[in-house]
Amino acid sequence: MTTALLRTADELHARVRDGRRAVVMTMGALHEGHATLIRTAREIAGAEGEVVVTVFVNPLQFGKGEDLDRYPRTLDADLKIAEEAGADAVFAPSVDEVYPGGEPQVRISAGPMGGLLEGATRPGHFDGMLTVVAKLLHLTRPDMALFGQKDAQQLALIRRMARDLNFGVEIVGVPTVREEDGLALSSRNRYLSPQERRTALALSGALFAGRDRHAAQEALRARAREVPATRARAEALSAIGESRAAADAHAVAKSVPGGPAGVRATARLVLDEAARMQPPLALDYLALVDPSDFTEVGEDFTGEAVLAVAARVGTTRLIDNIPLIFGAAP
Repeated sequence: MTTALLRTADELHARVRDGRRAVVMTMGALHEGHATLIRTAREIAGAEGEVVVTVFVNPLQFGKGEDLDRYPRTLDADLKIAEEAGADAVFAPSVDEVYPGGEPQVRISAGPMGGLLEGATRPGHFDGMLTVVAKLLHLTRPDMALFGQKDAQQLALIRRMARDLNFGVEIVGVPTVREEDGLALSSRNRYLSPQERRTALALSGALFAGRDRHAAQEALRARAREVPATRARAEALSAIGESRAAADAHAVAKSVPGGPAGVRATARLVLDEAARMQPPLALDYLALVDPSDFTEVGEDFTGEAVLAVAARVGTTRLIDNIPLIFGAAP
């Protein structure tokens, strides 16, 4: 197939649509993470549907001192990646096409969630992001839009915007794609020197350590539920050499009441160690949050949570996260 390169919304609107249109929004510098989004869009849209990839470096998302000017712009390579992944069209509008007459006077506010975590570190970032996503949804008129779960707070805000403002577009989250060493794929990874990359691996390392701690806690709690803490049961277990396992399971289940504190503490140990590396990791935040509003979860929390981290290594700022489930049914 040949992927069309479109510069204006009129060109896109003139295309004949037989099936559903799926849109993948990007700022270019496409990599395997974007390709995974495009392939997923292709699968969902089907042979009769249409997949459109937008390439637009949104100036509203960059704060003072951020990397707008040096953000990579590689449209020829992006077009090739999009074509190989199954895109029907790449919509690469100019700034004037998206913002005719200059920066918009009316913008979308990210609300309270937009001031937390990434929003606290990058004031105004999410207002700019939601404004351009809203604009691109109107310009591309899709049935569904796909976004990576690596930008978990962004995904949560887009879902809230689509729901709260009745956009009528299905928002689909796609799992994070990682490199072989565990680092989440990002266009900013190319800025890392080999030494900086070794330090940066602490982000995914901390998340995996927190996840493994949580899995171990849940396994021990499940074991404790299977082994009642009674004298008769302990004597029976002793006869077959399981008494120590039962005792350990009950001890852990009682000593770690909810799990979130242990997850946070385990992840922080990895990050603290990375802060002593050369070059050091400078932590922005480590948070275990409710994805519905990105507030920190308490020890009695049940349901899906997001363990998120952001840090700087040298001049490069990276983010990562993983989902965790608390309070699994007995």
